[in-house]
Amino acid sequence: MRVRPRTRSFGRIISFCFSWLAFSGLGTVSAAESVCRGDRVDLRGDWGQASFTIELADTEKERAQGLMFRETLPRGSGMLFVYERPTTAAFWMKNTYIPLDIIFVDETGTVTSVHANAKPLDLTPIPGGDRVFSVLEINAGLARDYGIKPGTQLRHKIFSSNQPVWPC
Repeated sequence: MRVRPRTRSFGRIISFCFSWLAFSGLGTVSAAESVCRGDRVDLRGDWGQASFTIELADTEKERAQGLMFRETLPRGSGMLFVYERPTTAAFWMKNTYIPLDIIFVDETGTVTSVHANAKPLDLTPIPGGDRVFSVLEINAGLARDYGIKPGTQLRHKIFSSNQPVWPC
């Protein structure tokens, strides 16, 4: 007779890991961490929360350059484009080698539209609407994986003076 060794279920292992993180303090957000940082954008929705380390493109020159000519983008990273005031915005993928999700955001920090999987080097304009205040570019597929969609909220200091939906 063959006896199967006892194994823990995957759910129990995950539960243990989360318990350990909570107990150790590694899975919690301290008051200092909840403050907005210039190099990070936080997102939340009915799917949960996520954070991306970002580069800020808030000048005309930085917005024009964007992520062009780069061959990689780390998974937890992105670029946040910021305009002086809400505007009509469209993006294209000229000289951009990385497939991207392009997330258009209004001045309160609310996602208004998401363009998934923008094709590298494609010159077709990707319209974002006429009240775009910022745009977050992340690796293609992450918006779907996290559940980022219209209504998702962003937290970053750039939204501070515009009655943000998620204040710092």
